[in-house]
Amino acid sequence: MDAQPHDLLRLRDIQHADDEPEWVRDAWMRAPFAVVRRARTLAAEGLVPVGLRGITRAQRYGTWAKTSDIEQCIAPEDLCDVELFTLPASRHTLPAFVALTALRSDACYLHTFVWGPTGSAGFELATHALTVTPTSDLDLLIRVPEPLSHANALLLLGELQRAAQHSGTRVDAQLETPSGGIALAEYAAGKPRVLARSAHGPHLIDNPWSAAYGVA
Repeated sequence: MDAQPHDLLRLRDIQHADDEPEWVRDAWMRAPFAVVRRARTLAAEGLVPVGLRGITRAQRYGTWAKTSDIEQCIAPEDLCDVELFTLPASRHTLPAFVALTALRSDACYLHTFVWGPTGSAGFELATHALTVTPTSDLDLLIRVPEPLSHANALLLLGELQRAAQHSGTRVDAQLETPSGGIALAEYAAGKPRVLARSAHGPHLIDNPWSAAYGVA
């Protein structure tokens, strides 16, 4: 299974480690899912790098999952059209979900990309575990395999900012490029170099598409 960063994996079991926090087992039993993190996949050993999340923001734990334990793989774009009526009605008015609803209906340029929610909103839509809080941001992954101009980055950022203002929360978007994940806001700011996060770790790069297009 070719799992990508930010995909959610439903696991039939998780491996025990000596440094495992006490909350991990309870969190996994509450929602048996883990998110694929950025690290080198140990394909020869049948292991995928994953992160487990607990109830609080501080409860995050990086570990490895066996590919043989993966029951389901859910990409962020798979959650883009999951309707909120699958969640309790009281969840629909949470700012992160209000922002997501606005983007689904009003963001014309965003819809030219493959995109979807990550973070707490994506986790709740996939698992139905109550994860989003009134102060949660809406995190998005936007797949951008081809170069994005500065002008179009500003157009995309403007759509997200309007949804954020409408809902009263923040919308943080990461662009998935051939060089890794970069923050849309940082790229739109026109900085000469941006921070790209990849399986090899974070690194500054002047063209996030150079890995695919051979340009500096």
